[in-house]
Amino acid sequence: FSFVSCSNVFTLPRNASQSLGGMPADFAAALRGSPCTWARAKASRDSLRSLSPGQLNQHHPLNLKLSSPADNATVELQFPDAATLPDSLYNHQTTYAAAAMLDVRMLFSALVDADFLETEAHFNAKNGQKQYRQRAPDLNPSDALDILAAYVNKVAAETEASDVVKEVRAQLASDCLAAGEKPPGLFTLTAPTGSGKTLAMMVFALKHALCHNLRRIVYVIPYLSIIEQTVHVYRKVFEKAMGPDYVLEHHSLAGTRGQDDGREGDCESARLAAENWDAPIVITTSVQFLESLFSNRPSACRKLHRLARSVILFDEVQTIPLYLAIPTLAALSHLVERYRSTVVFATATQPAFTHLHESVKKWCASGWQPTEIVQHKSAMFNKLRRNKVDWPELDARLGWPELAEILAKDTNRRVLCVVNLKRHALELYRLVRDKLGEDNNLFHLSTNMCPAHRKDVLRAIRNLLGDRGRPPCRLISTQCVEAGVDVDFPVVYRAFGPLDSIAQAAGRCNRNGVVPDKGRLVVFLPEDEKYPQGPYEQAAGVARTLATEKPDIDDPELFQKYYHRLYNITQPEERAAALTEAITNRDFAETCRHYKLIEKGAVNLLVPYDPEIFLSLLAEVRGGYGLTSRWVQKARPYAVSIYRPGDDAPYVRISPDDHPEIPDDWYAVAWNRNEEVIDYYHPKEGLIHRTTERHWIA
Repeated sequence: FSFVSCSNVFTLPRNASQSLGGMPADFAAALRGSPCTWARAKASRDSLRSLSPGQLNQHHPLNLKLSSPADNATVELQFPDAATLPDSLYNHQTTYAAAAMLDVRMLFSALVDADFLETEAHFNAKNGQKQYRQRAPDLNPSDALDILAAYVNKVAAETEASDVVKEVRAQLASDCLAAGEKPPGLFTLTAPTGSGKTLAMMVFALKHALCHNLRRIVYVIPYLSIIEQTVHVYRKVFEKAMGPDYVLEHHSLAGTRGQDDGREGDCESARLAAENWDAPIVITTSVQFLESLFSNRPSACRKLHRLARSVILFDEVQTIPLYLAIPTLAALSHLVERYRSTVVFATATQPAFTHLHESVKKWCASGWQPTEIVQHKSAMFNKLRRNKVDWPELDARLGWPELAEILAKDTNRRVLCVVNLKRHALELYRLVRDKLGEDNNLFHLSTNMCPAHRKDVLRAIRNLLGDRGRPPCRLISTQCVEAGVDVDFPVVYRAFGPLDSIAQAAGRCNRNGVVPDKGRLVVFLPEDEKYPQGPYEQAAGVARTLATEKPDIDDPELFQKYYHRLYNITQPEERAAALTEAITNRDFAETCRHYKLIEKGAVNLLVPYDPEIFLSLLAEVRGGYGLTSRWVQKARPYAVSIYRPGDDAPYVRISPDDHPEIPDDWYAVAWNRNEEVIDYYHPKEGLIHRTTERHWIA
């Protein structure tokens, strides 16, 4: 069985074809008895037969010479990070299906990337000579670690955080430095919110890379709302000394707007590097990283071989969906075992994934048994007790008008309130606004606001909170303000929900430990106690079983207990039956289709947050250019995700009537012939559904 990659043919043993996708679809259909496919099946057989090494050695269509048939020689040519081809490529009967599929994807990645690079060099040729793109700079972890250490010391000297917070941050960095010397493997980093995980994780990664000759660091973040602040920090640390190509930002919004420091991310070198993650430090999203690990598309798989001999840092890891947990853990564990990578799971609310060890072992040999980086995590959490938590009586309810009255009081001039649903946030925001009036430093935040809008709101909030004159600042938000968003309120109200969400809300309260006599987190049960359906609602139910005990959210062991109960109820090993079947059958296409972190059925709605940009984007599409990748990249900061709209929604598909080939997953709010935008987007509230709420994604 051979892969053709431009001027080279890479030969694998014949039985490897079983692991590399099995028989052609037409041939399989013929075996099932579909007579109309026999002719195509025979053609497929003949095509495959013509690619056999024996046939190609005698009659190569391009008069090329085959590379060595020896397995190790083949790998050394294009995949030097692995000494030998994994056994799972040869043995399609292995029980470790997730591991076997990752082996195939890693080899496929190296071959596809080589093919792309050769083709690119061919078309960039000058004077008959291929022109290859410039390679990324080396990680150079020794110099980078010195630069980072100097920056950490500078931040510690300048911060307004309390001495206790400074002490905990220093201890965490020290623990990470010491753990960096440990052998490559699986690690957890369990530390309180506000303890400096962003910088400490990089300390570990650079020290680890230095000790074990690793070549790359990949930082994986769940939300776009925090990825930009992380990129900003790392560029501030490294860019001046290590160069503009040292940190690569890769996600759907990268390069769409000028950065706060004036850097324009939309440059050719960054675009090329994002194709195959050719950079020393890569910062990307969970969707981009994890869905690529289970993809069958060349463009997504192309970068996977870069993960060999890398340090992979997962921040806010509690956001990994439970129904995807077992195959995800299996793939990452095999990446560590087979490809000499290191994986770190970091969060203040560490999931009890070790509870799933035996289930993970069914998909990869090593299972899931990580090592904790923090030496004395319980002592660290105890030292950083910054808040008093008021738990509700489970038979007490708080109405929105009553809560609005509380939030509008003068004693709550700086307060954050987090609720579970968008409609709750909007209703409460309007009630508080009616009491305070306009221009009152009252803010609303939800994913009914486009990313550009949310970014601007968070910037305004941080400016107010950082003002030493202490102007009022009130924020009504959904969960999108939790999990890593760097804001610090003295008082936080949190609607009852999953225990990890309550703990994350606490992380936005007295974050820097400067409030006298601690901050205050008030957990309340709203009269309209509703939750997003599915895992979120189940997790809230488990939290309710613990709430009667007035749980200590500063105790990391609490979350082991919480997740154990949650796994026992949700049974993640039995969820996602279609995905499990696809992996069991080594069906790459079906696995890709079923492994999704984002909402099914969601489409993009272009909104007029900036009317000038909105009309410009519409004119570009309707001018005949269509939905190009560059257009999509420019449009994403101004789009909101909704369920596919029905006939009653005031939205229109973005495509001319004579261009039915344009994908139908992009819509826009209605506009008239004079190109005047109908007002369906509020400058404070975001998208307004005037007819129905059934398109909202909670």
